[in-house]
Amino acid sequence: MSLESLIEATLAGLGYELVDMSMSSKSGLLRVFIDKPAGISIEDCTLVSNHLSNWLVVENVAYERLEVSSPGMDRPLKRLAAYQRFMGEQVQVKLRIALAGQRRFVGALRSASESQIELEVDGEVLKLDVSNIDITRLVPNI
Repeated sequence: MSLESLIEATLAGLGYELVDMSMSSKSGLLRVFIDKPAGISIEDCTLVSNHLSNWLVVENVAYERLEVSSPGMDRPLKRLAAYQRFMGEQVQVKLRIALAGQRRFVGALRSASESQIELEVDGEVLKLDVSNIDITRLVPNI
């Protein structure tokens, strides 16, 4: 299993969702973004940080620093469950390869599957291949 899968399973056991993670081989920084239905508090980050610090030692994972935080208001959507959870919300999508000369789109998320999402932009529904999506982020509702 990958480190991400192992961390995801560990967090699920604590009642948290792994939103995203990254590991810098250069600096040794492991960043973990977590969420739960009621939202994330500083106490949640502390609890998860302490738990993961111990778990990473036991699992013999090499890292220099661990950073645990909430995904923020413009959280990334990476998994199908996240796309489905935020159906109807405004999202910003950045594509790897341009579609009709454009790589960035902002619109309402209309549907999502493992292979494709539908985004309504200015009344037009765009079908975007998941394999071509670089990143999708929620547009904050302020």
